[in-house]
Amino acid sequence: MASDFLRLSGKTLLVFGVANRKSVAYATGKTLEECGARVVYVVRSQERRQAVAKLLGDAEIHVCDVEFEDQIVRLSEELARRSHRFAGMLHAIAFAEYEGGMKPFHETPKRPFLRAVDISCYSLIALSDALKDLLEPDASVVTVSISTTRMASENYGYMAPIKAALDSSLAFLAKSFSRFSQVRFNAVAPGLLKTSASAGIPGYVDSYLFAEQVIPRKAAVQTQEAADVAAFLLSPRSSGINAQSIVVDAGMSINYFDADVVRRFMSAGGGEAAK
Repeated sequence: MASDFLRLSGKTLLVFGVANRKSVAYATGKTLEECGARVVYVVRSQERRQAVAKLLGDAEIHVCDVEFEDQIVRLSEELARRSHRFAGMLHAIAFAEYEGGMKPFHETPKRPFLRAVDISCYSLIALSDALKDLLEPDASVVTVSISTTRMASENYGYMAPIKAALDSSLAFLAKSFSRFSQVRFNAVAPGLLKTSASAGIPGYVDSYLFAEQVIPRKAAVQTQEAADVAAFLLSPRSSGINAQSIVVDAGMSINYFDADVVRRFMSAGGGEAAK
């Protein structure tokens, strides 16, 4: 008899954000299914639905562009008509546009910044509210953040402050939902991942390769590792965790001043350049 350690067998969970095989949402959904859960997927567009249909097999797939409130309402109504009750929800949605290239933070344009806040952060609040009656009383809601919002990496642009707002929202959602339920809100916060979305960030590949040197095991965090933590947070096994961001960076944050990395930098003339 197969073990059901995460106690997910027979439960139904809602997963937002599958874009392709490299997505955290895709890896998490497959992990949940392997644990015996039924997964209902939501993607951004009909085109995306057609693109991922082969990946998701016979799974139920809905379309909702969270930038539009009427689509969120429509999704809620569609799911309600199907009498769904969800034990958990994964919010793996983020968007940023870097039209014209990366700019210094103080030159961040207002429209792209606010649009990124809407899609990447506010959507968690909007979806949680719209779908609250479809969540089990002790459901788990998990979003995808980043390992640190205090590292001022130029090539991540304005997304770190937006992820900081996302992280803060967890506490306020957990508190407000506690008035009528035991629904929990947490985030999995991975380090640099090799995803299609990250590939579009200017300079990301160089940062990814540097991260591999700083991480003690000399290998970057894998998408599946982030997905495994997300699956745990979505499960009843994490019932004591609420309003937290669980960092999955393979120890990168403890090792920025690794002696070998510093030595190679100095040997390459970095010390002279830093003067």
